[in-house]
Amino acid sequence: MIQTRINKLFNIELPIIQAGMVWTSGWRLASAASENGCLGLIGAGSMKPGLFREHITKLRNYFKENGIDRPFGVNIPLIRGDVEELIKTAIDEEIKIVFTSAGHPKIHAQKFKDNGIKFVHVIASVKHALKSQDAGCDAVVAEGFEAGGHNGIDEITTLSLVPQVVDALEIPVIAAGGIADGRQIAAAFALGAEGVQIGTRFAATIEASSSDAFKQKIIEAGDNSTILTMKKLNPVRLFKNKFALEARNAELSGATAEEMKELLGKKREMKGIFEGDIDEGELEMGQSSGLVSEIKSVKDVVSDLLRQYDSSVKTLKT
Repeated sequence: MIQTRINKLFNIELPIIQAGMVWTSGWRLASAASENGCLGLIGAGSMKPGLFREHITKLRNYFKENGIDRPFGVNIPLIRGDVEELIKTAIDEEIKIVFTSAGHPKIHAQKFKDNGIKFVHVIASVKHALKSQDAGCDAVVAEGFEAGGHNGIDEITTLSLVPQVVDALEIPVIAAGGIADGRQIAAAFALGAEGVQIGTRFAATIEASSSDAFKQKIIEAGDNSTILTMKKLNPVRLFKNKFALEARNAELSGATAEEMKELLGKKREMKGIFEGDIDEGELEMGQSSGLVSEIKSVKDVVSDLLRQYDSSVKTLKT
């Protein structure tokens, strides 16, 4: 696989980022991704500061016990009410790579720079990509609305978003949204991206902390199995289960933002992803779920990605 500025920025073998997903990206998934040449991210979005620290410690202990010297990072959603505590925890733990999402990166940029932290923000438009670059980000993740979980309001596809962001920025761009195999990685590089961030494919791995029931739904999903809903609150892509369809029908019936918030309630993500309530929980997964047909180890997933990428590149050269 090609070497880019992303390899150098994070000192990683492969320009592949394992996304920091809520209730999914604990220390086991992050350590396995990093161990196999990618950049693993611990997802702090579903963690209190104490649990966040515990996952960092467990990952480091695993690396130490097994003689592994690989970089890893964390993902922190900036809309969290305890974001200041989570950032302080990352700084106290001397984390050197932080990915952020869902908020304005400039507010926290100086803290990261002052502590020698490589800082990357997830964006869904050229406008926010430019703001991230101006804030001092070292790279951006350009995420199309094919992605699982929370999405941009403009519903720009990865194929359209990535080259526009690449043309607008000087810093490296990491492509995300609907990427689950090596063919798509090759396509992302063709669009000018210097790395890819992958979520759903890594969510359906043995090491992911999500429930077996959630992983099975990813395996069962087809090309039209997800839906973008909750647009009056914060657009989110979900598997079409009972809750997701109720949310869609409420939107189509003209429900207000307050009514949608009441329908959403609390802890839907935990209920669906972590506890495995496949009817009433939020089952966040991307459109790429239709490409995932088996729960595998991270090692085998990375091997598949490389094989598919190499095959695609050879085909393009013929």
